Amino acid sequence: MRLIYSALFYFLAPAILARLFWRARKESTYSQRWLERLAVYDFEPESGVIWFHAVSVGEAEAAFPLIRAVKDRFPASTILVTATTPTGSARIKDVLGETAKHVYLPYDLPDCVNRFIRHYSPILAVVLETEIWPNLYRVCGLRDIPLAIVNGRLSEKSARGYLRLRSLTRESLSHVRLIAAQTPEDARRYVAIGADPNSVAVTGNIKFDTELPTEAQDRAKALRDTLFGKRPIFIAGSTHPGEESQILSAFDRLRSQFPELLLVLAPRHPHRIADVVAECEKMGLGIRLRSESEPCDESIDVFLLDTLGELRVFYAASDVAFVGGSLAPIGGHNVLEPAIAGVPVLFGPHMFNFADIACKLKESGGGIEVKNVEELALWTGRLLTDECLRSEVGENGKRFVSSNQGAVDRIVEQLGLLISNP
Repeated sequence: MRLIYSALFYFLAPAILARLFWRARKESTYSQRWLERLAVYDFEPESGVIWFHAVSVGEAEAAFPLIRAVKDRFPASTILVTATTPTGSARIKDVLGETAKHVYLPYDLPDCVNRFIRHYSPILAVVLETEIWPNLYRVCGLRDIPLAIVNGRLSEKSARGYLRLRSLTRESLSHVRLIAAQTPEDARRYVAIGADPNSVAVTGNIKFDTELPTEAQDRAKALRDTLFGKRPIFIAGSTHPGEESQILSAFDRLRSQFPELLLVLAPRHPHRIADVVAECEKMGLGIRLRSESEPCDESIDVFLLDTLGELRVFYAASDVAFVGGSLAPIGGHNVLEPAIAGVPVLFGPHMFNFADIACKLKESGGGIEVKNVEELALWTGRLLTDECLRSEVGENGKRFVSSNQGAVDRIVEQLGLLISNP
């Protein structure tokens, strides 16, 4: 089965590269460093690294506390972090800088993954969340490289997809020494698709271990003072196509009740900023871009976050937060980022990628599910009007996050055993 998979991948490789350059028409970074995707490097090999793979921004943000903890535990080791998207790559560079090496993960072709593994000779491979790459996993297994899937998340839908390729999935997972699953349900699904039950442990979700340091809190206050003044702030983060129009509609309803209300809008993908600007202009809204670094006077209705890596701080600078990817059927995004800042969290009905967290956050009283534009406007208005309710929901969310922390420490212990007993 793996040979058929590899043959199909080789056959489709020209189309995959063509798509890469097609995407570069809108986002030029896709055409940069493309040889890394074939594991062709113009720098010297670096052997003996501890390697982490985080697909994009969300996985990278979750991985940072774990990477730092592993670096503290093994200070002599070089850390390598790979990604597959330019936004993930940019965030890794911004946060880790010179403390870690970084390249794109190569395509899952036998010659590419062999070149990659030879170049870095990892002593440990750590894959975040759901990625299963048959050829890469096989090379790790053949070279006796301990391989771990951490913060493992597997939805029912994904599990059904892997079950259709049961023999390929089972072979791939046979090379994995540790699957650190987020929940018992995730652990059960990994075993169902072919993982060795002895390799699966429930360690919790490392996204709970994300903290908002005092420095970030101070920065959030400074941003609010300099950019927004005393205006009430409603932020919608990680939004997708089809969501901005709904959010703008809710905002339009709210303005009659809250004439000074400012909407902070943060599209998930920065290359979409021009489309969002056009949508705002169509409604006659005044716009300020974050990159302009200018305060928002009364003529500004919408503040567009067109930079990377600042969403968490802007959540903390706001009064009410909506987390996108949930009004459109995307699967949702990380609701813990505003919750840890004590900001009331709203999210839509499509949270299937974060179903467990969304359900428990709602049960804790720290999150509110809204099904449509009407409910989004209604609950935002209630929270803006009632300071006691806003504070109560925010504190409930903050307590929910802190009560579920500790996954990073549990995972570091497990990874330490893999390094000590390869």
